[in-house]
Amino acid sequence: MHGSSQIRNVLVIDDEASVADTLGAIFLTRGYKVQVAYSAEDAIEIIAKWQPDLAIVDVMLPHMNGIDFSIVLRVNYPDCRILLFSGQPDTGAILEEALKKGHSFEVLAKPIHPTVILDMVEGSGSSGAEPFADA
Repeated sequence: MHGSSQIRNVLVIDDEASVADTLGAIFLTRGYKVQVAYSAEDAIEIIAKWQPDLAIVDVMLPHMNGIDFSIVLRVNYPDCRILLFSGQPDTGAILEEALKKGHSFEVLAKPIHPTVILDMVEGSGSSGAEPFADA
């Protein structure tokens, strides 16, 4: 059994409602339980009552950015897998700041096709452990 079978609850956070809603709908059609938030603040309210197994988080959010939110999420739910994505080329500084605090994150470039995210979630398991089976 793959580690990805443990992912049931998916949290999608993007201040572009169309992006968040589309991703959420795609995960719903695949049988996941989904919560969608349009800000880190909304997402914090959600995670206070509901534990995600996977969070797909836009880096550039109003007020609290996605990386700061991801640090909060990781502290509260260390087993939650986090996928960050960003359409901004200047996220490097925020990532470096997080790295200085001991937090390393994978960031995907926008635009990213939803099926690519699904493939990553369903195909790669938890954190890339044993990406290839022995032949």
